[in-house]
Amino acid sequence: MAPSPTGSPHVGLVRTALYNWAFARHHGGTFVFRIEDTDAARNTEESYASLIELMHWLGLDWDEGPELGGPFAPYRQSERGDLYTDALDRLRASSYTYDCYCTNEEVDARRKASGSKVMGYDGFCRELTDDQVAAFEADGRRPVVRFRMPDGTITWDDLVRGEISFETQFVPDFALCRANGEPLYTLVNPVDDALMEITHVLRGEDLLSSTPRQIALYDALIELGLTDFTPRFGHLPYVMGEGNKKLSKRDPQAHALAYRDGGFLPEGLLNYLALLGWSIAADRDVFSLSEMVDAFEIGDVNPNPARFDLKKAEAINAAHMRLLSIEDITHRALPFLKRDGVVGDPVHDADAQLLELAMPLVAERINKLTEVPDMLAFLFLDEEAFTVDPADAEKMLDETGKGIVKAAHDALVDLHPWSTDAIQTALQQALVEDLGLKPRVAFGPVRVAVTGKRISPPLFESLELLGHDRSVGRLQRALG
Repeated sequence: MAPSPTGSPHVGLVRTALYNWAFARHHGGTFVFRIEDTDAARNTEESYASLIELMHWLGLDWDEGPELGGPFAPYRQSERGDLYTDALDRLRASSYTYDCYCTNEEVDARRKASGSKVMGYDGFCRELTDDQVAAFEADGRRPVVRFRMPDGTITWDDLVRGEISFETQFVPDFALCRANGEPLYTLVNPVDDALMEITHVLRGEDLLSSTPRQIALYDALIELGLTDFTPRFGHLPYVMGEGNKKLSKRDPQAHALAYRDGGFLPEGLLNYLALLGWSIAADRDVFSLSEMVDAFEIGDVNPNPARFDLKKAEAINAAHMRLLSIEDITHRALPFLKRDGVVGDPVHDADAQLLELAMPLVAERINKLTEVPDMLAFLFLDEEAFTVDPADAEKMLDETGKGIVKAAHDALVDLHPWSTDAIQTALQQALVEDLGLKPRVAFGPVRVAVTGKRISPPLFESLELLGHDRSVGRLQRALG
């Protein structure tokens, strides 16, 4: 995984990690987590930390990689420079590479002059004479090392797409390093895969065109004794956004950590991302990670692009919310309750007891963890801090609404005992029986007056938890 300059990895990268993880777990293999941080613009400690944080939150545990180590450590490319230098030196001493002194402008000019439609390098420096090399160096030019693509056809059996072939005449020679000697992705990725004995690589479709270059480089690495096999590749379909365009890192839906901060469960997000190219059964969308591991076959992945649908993602997440126990939902909602200032950190005993009583009222109603503070804040707020949503007040607390609130106040002000059943009976009598109102009309103004919103936990239970004095006080306050 490459660190993201935005700080939040792309959901497409998460899906790639998930498929690799499920593949490794299904086959009893080793899941290797490597940080590809040779790009200095992306390589910050913050972006590195966000990758680690994301993988921990998702629960995609790794067998080798950062924090754990392993037989092929280190697992950050920024710490493996000596290995790349050695590989580059050995390649440079072979016939597989050559030094190239061309500038990009010269390559573009030659292509335009020739009318060639082939993008990339034209092989100008493949057979330089000693005099030409001396002239370039006298001019102060520093070469890049280019890999010499072989003639012919490169074919592989893609784990997702079947047999794929490239004619190498359309795959230009490629650079392995910058002019300052800094290694490029084209070198470090295959070298790491070779040295770490990676057997299978599942990656995005956008990297498919680089595969013939990597396979050719593998042949060279085998010849040089750096490895003795070429891994198998599988290229995963694009994740599309609105308008059938590839989901861009600029799209809000693309940011993986935003789902955590937005109250998604990791199980819900991973379940939905798994569906972007794979399914456990034709008539089933909701499943656990362990069920995915048992069923996952890479050959079942659909190679066609999959469209990201936020509403479907939210529905899958809601289904996973329903699978949690009250205790589990409470535990997971606590960081959001603390973040929004609904409870303290640490939680006071009284608030913990109130939360234990309140969570059963909302557990079946929430689709994301961020909804818990919104639903329960009215129970925990000091009366000075309690406010009524202005839009809901305008809609529900007009003169008619205040008349209903007045009747509710009068029915409850001397009510004892203060219990859910007693509250329901009193309000039913005062508002439905005596005023002849339908329940939906009768209880809406009362709900807004005591909870501050039209949408809240069940009213009678909420009033019991709020207590007699606070409930009656809020009804009185709503009357002005």
